[in-house]
Amino acid sequence: RVKDPFIRQLIVGWITVLDSVPDIDILIYLPEFLGGLFEMLSDVNKDIRQQAYSALQEFLHEIKDNVKLDLGPMVGILVKQCEMKDQFTRLTALCWIYEFIELGKIKLLPFLADMLGVVLLCISDEEEEIRLKANVTNKRLLKLVESTQEKFAIKALLNKITTHLVNKYVPTRLASLQWISMMLAKKPDTMFKHLPKLFPSLLDTLSDPDDKVVRLDLKVLARICVNKEHFDVVLNNLVNRFKCDRKLLETRGSLIVRQLSVLLDGESIYRAFASILLKEVDLEFASLMVQTLNLILLTSSELFELRGLLKRSLTSKQSSELFIQIYQAWAHNAVSTFSLCLLARVYELASALVTHMAETEVTVGFLMQVDKLVQLIESPIFIQLRLQLLEPRRYPFLLKSLYGLLMLLPQSSAFACLKNRLDSISTLGILTADQASSSLLALGGSSSSSNTNKGGGGEEKRGGSSGPSSKPTSSVTDHLDMKSLLYQFREMQLKHSERRKHIFKQHSLRRRQKDDRKKYGGGGSSESKRK
Repeated sequence: RVKDPFIRQLIVGWITVLDSVPDIDILIYLPEFLGGLFEMLSDVNKDIRQQAYSALQEFLHEIKDNVKLDLGPMVGILVKQCEMKDQFTRLTALCWIYEFIELGKIKLLPFLADMLGVVLLCISDEEEEIRLKANVTNKRLLKLVESTQEKFAIKALLNKITTHLVNKYVPTRLASLQWISMMLAKKPDTMFKHLPKLFPSLLDTLSDPDDKVVRLDLKVLARICVNKEHFDVVLNNLVNRFKCDRKLLETRGSLIVRQLSVLLDGESIYRAFASILLKEVDLEFASLMVQTLNLILLTSSELFELRGLLKRSLTSKQSSELFIQIYQAWAHNAVSTFSLCLLARVYELASALVTHMAETEVTVGFLMQVDKLVQLIESPIFIQLRLQLLEPRRYPFLLKSLYGLLMLLPQSSAFACLKNRLDSISTLGILTADQASSSLLALGGSSSSSNTNKGGGGEEKRGGSSGPSSKPTSSVTDHLDMKSLLYQFREMQLKHSERRKHIFKQHSLRRRQKDDRKKYGGGGSSESKRK
């Protein structure tokens, strides 16, 4: 470690001479001066750098031929050299680690965490040659751990990986997630024991600005969700994270839900979200979350199968159960509930909801949601709905629902768009449909007593009459107790109304004055109170 160039040349010369003597096994003493040789690689003197590099290359060649040599004492030296500022020193040390992994194999597992730590750092090195070498070294290390049956310190390894999950460079964060994914596949039971410490880091990574990192992080979370025991835990924590970080819901919510639906199953994801939101006590957040999930449901190509299931809500028991479960949570948001009924073709319930929506407070946010729904009605998702408008006698409640929605809108572009669509329907058909849409549900009666176009018109038997008195082809609609569903919607909306009133009272100055009088006894003295 002497800086004098002449002394350094003398030292390297002596090391080279001693190495050439057959009777001297200098490799035994290599750990004692290996660090010094690596430090000479950054010397300002070119000759010293070349001599040191030549000596190191010769030693590496000899190590390859000596299978009995203990590599462990040298690993710590190499790890330290990989963190040096000099690029040539880092590259040379990385090359040694690369060779050591192949030579030592499972014998180097005790040093796995330290080696991986510097390799992950070098993956994002500013020097391209170092990045390339770090990548192949990482793959070799990954393959070694993936194929071994030997035990290794998972806790130390996870500590190192989670530290690099917050690294400022994308390649390092991606490589860290790949390691977590591999270990979840290799040792799931062991990894699940470390979830309490690992899980917060994975949730934090969802806010990563890079989409590739978020997608890979979701793959890791999906791998955890494969275990049924942890499925609900992951989604509950995800909802809580959305609640605490509304910006995450706004910016990454769509990507997260879509990717989880692809990696797992859209139906199970939405069923789980519905169960969680139904119990949510923060009503404002629940309404916002439902609004977000509903928009994803209506627009995402990844949820095509889920939309197909919901469209069979009147003809399939499984679909009707799915509709009911989602509907109960969607009741947090009136417009989302209405659009779900349109998607599921439960038009009779939709027409009843419109009547109730008129009784609630119409806010700017509400009108913006209705405006967005009108735009979606013009999208390919609702193409079947638009075709059903050509059969007003068969789907009278659909017509009534859309006209009710039109009446809720103020004069605007959305109003004009929906009006133009409805104006294209034959007036004669509308008059006939009006006679068929005298829903007892909308009037507060029992929906089970109405055979006329139950749930939205139903499908008439082929070859039968197409009049309003025709019976539906299936009795599966009995699974939808529409009167009960409407009651659940009203109860949920009443909770939201009470919440708004409570917030208003909290901000009311007069209310505060009343509370102050109660607190201080109406302003009178304590002596007058005793009297």
